[in-house]
Amino acid sequence: MAHHQNNQNNTPNGFNQSQVVVVMVPLPAQGHLNQLLHFSRLVSAHDIPVYFVGSPTHNRQAKLRVHGWDQASVSNNVQFHDFQIPPFPSPPPNPNATNKFPSHLQPSFEATAHLRQPMADLLRQLSPKARRVIVIHDSMMASVIQDVASIPNGESYTFHTVSAFALFLYLCEAIGRQAMLKELHVEIPDDTPSLEGCFTNEFLDFIAAQYECQKLNNAGSIYNTSRTIEGPYMDFLNRIGDQKHWALGPFNPSTILKSGNSNCGRRHMCLDWLDKQAPNSVIYVSFGTTTAMKDEQIAELAIGLEQSNQKFIWVLRDADKGDLFSNEEERRAELPQGYEERVQGRGLVVRDGPHSWKS
Repeated sequence: MAHHQNNQNNTPNGFNQSQVVVVMVPLPAQGHLNQLLHFSRLVSAHDIPVYFVGSPTHNRQAKLRVHGWDQASVSNNVQFHDFQIPPFPSPPPNPNATNKFPSHLQPSFEATAHLRQPMADLLRQLSPKARRVIVIHDSMMASVIQDVASIPNGESYTFHTVSAFALFLYLCEAIGRQAMLKELHVEIPDDTPSLEGCFTNEFLDFIAAQYECQKLNNAGSIYNTSRTIEGPYMDFLNRIGDQKHWALGPFNPSTILKSGNSNCGRRHMCLDWLDKQAPNSVIYVSFGTTTAMKDEQIAELAIGLEQSNQKFIWVLRDADKGDLFSNEEERRAELPQGYEERVQGRGLVVRDGPHSWKS
């Protein structure tokens, strides 16, 4: 991306014609919201006004769960736009589903289509007030930002939440793995898992629709990665087609604020426990915010961790619902009787880690 001069005014509402403004449009799922909010904070640190667009529910989720930043500065430097969308079903996750894809979130994904009109209105409001209007949108939100083409000073960039390697592998599957690998002189281990069966048909249709919109107006792609880690795959992506690809990560803070800082919010007890452990001595076990495990799977994992004689932190939680703040009671996973007492001092079971705070 082109280098931008520092803006003369650091408040979102007080910028002048010479400024660049950035609009962030995340998919309403935790791993997507969190990455773009961290990126928003990095951009706003350069005195560039940032607008974070979403429904009231999902913007609230993003703000409550952000971790590692000075909490008081998140809202000051980033302006959240809460756009109303129609109510959508928010069923609980199904731990017994044969496909582990979080299909229970699909209604919330579909509901984001209603963000297009308020997003277009926001772009028209910003266009006369700024020299450039930059829209950075989740790869699965391209349909929401397609009206950026209607303003003369607008440009859009696609943000991919997955790694450069993961996207490269996806393109190999879509185009034809062997032909693509031969053309690029790339070797991937034969035992690399296939993506076949990873997604539901409904989600594949959703992705296809987003891809069609993305082709209309896209200046390039951004990744939360670094060339130190994924340089070869960034090079491969730049050799495919005529799109540009940038590795701008990592977005998360390199230093976590200490609890003594009055503005950093509460510090979870698991972090204090980790501070007391030797380097490289703790296994971290987590399946993220969209995976629901069967009771039998939880029991087997518990036994394995107990018998491993390794120190561990296990984040044991149910998957998120589409509306995190609905009043339905969450499922609480049951551990073998006396388990936490038996692993006390060596293992820590966390049911409300920093990533899952709700209030």
